[in-house]
Amino acid sequence: MTGNPSLSPWDELPVRDELRGKSPYGAPQLDVPVRLNTNENPYPLPDALVERIVERVREAARNLNRYPDRDAVELRTELAKYLTKTGKYAVGLQNVWAANGSNEVIQQLLQTFGGPGRTAIGFEPSYSMHGLISRGTGTGWISGPRNEDFTIDRAASERAIAENKPDVVFITTPNNPTGNAVPAETVLALYEAAQAAKPSMVVVDEAYIEFSHGESLLPLLEGRPNLVVSRTMSKAFGAAGLRLGYLAAHPAVVDAVQLVRLPYHLSAVAQATALAALEHTDTLLKYVEQLKTERDRLVLELRAIGFDVTESDANFVQFGRFDGENGSHEAWQKILDRGVLVRDNGVPGWLRVSAGTPAENDAFLDAVRELKKEQSA
Repeated sequence: MTGNPSLSPWDELPVRDELRGKSPYGAPQLDVPVRLNTNENPYPLPDALVERIVERVREAARNLNRYPDRDAVELRTELAKYLTKTGKYAVGLQNVWAANGSNEVIQQLLQTFGGPGRTAIGFEPSYSMHGLISRGTGTGWISGPRNEDFTIDRAASERAIAENKPDVVFITTPNNPTGNAVPAETVLALYEAAQAAKPSMVVVDEAYIEFSHGESLLPLLEGRPNLVVSRTMSKAFGAAGLRLGYLAAHPAVVDAVQLVRLPYHLSAVAQATALAALEHTDTLLKYVEQLKTERDRLVLELRAIGFDVTESDANFVQFGRFDGENGSHEAWQKILDRGVLVRDNGVPGWLRVSAGTPAENDAFLDAVRELKKEQSA
């Protein structure tokens, strides 16, 4: 490559202006004894499920010379049954759409309802991919307000929606990286504000809802055609490597996102694997209960050690506070030096730890106890 060696590789390419100076999404993937930085489910899939996946994939492999079902009818039907059973609101095939992870669901929503000349708003700190995918689709990004305790400032958010008139509104509950849930009343208030301002689409990101103390906001779909609830199989189903996300919405929304989906976007192998996992829902949700217990233990132990902890309805816990401009990153490094990898999300003064197995959580708690002693010395 020729040119000025001091320039980054992107500087000499005709990259879109809104992407210049940005960094790709990612978390460190380090070989350490305990990895608690990406909110994965720490429990491997049970043997019976692994065997069922093998059976279903073997069946699918016989027809890999053909394209998969582009509408994923069987998978969407089973996802609808799961949502109806666990979400206390009846949905059918026509209400559900599936894609490669919830990130592709978000991308398709922004391709459909966002894009050049349109804007999206989220209330930060929150899931950073909302903003990154917005920019990637040419959608203007607006950072909305949160309170000091990381709850959504309802009045300020209503004003932000009224003033900016966004085309898409993101509400993450439980929120990543802070862990706190958003009350249904707040979601309803912001939905009404969004309809009065534009009207616009409101996307409720429920990636961690199975870990919540409360219930899904799925019933809010009733009578609200511009509301979308997005989900993932990465967390509660312990299938982060599968990359399967889905949404529930009015049938018109499902029809609309198909205008931008890539041809045959969900492979036959992915569909077969997801269907096998859905057959073992009851077993997988027992692991969720174990993780909720461990999550609550982390909250209690961290507070007993002397840390501030944000209330969590997810499978992770945000803790702090670490003083100084680089306090949180320095603490992250010291915890890593003790063999435990947590997440430095860039929220000043705070770190995030995923709930792991009891042994992994013990290792983490030992590391932060030593950190606390060192800080107090």
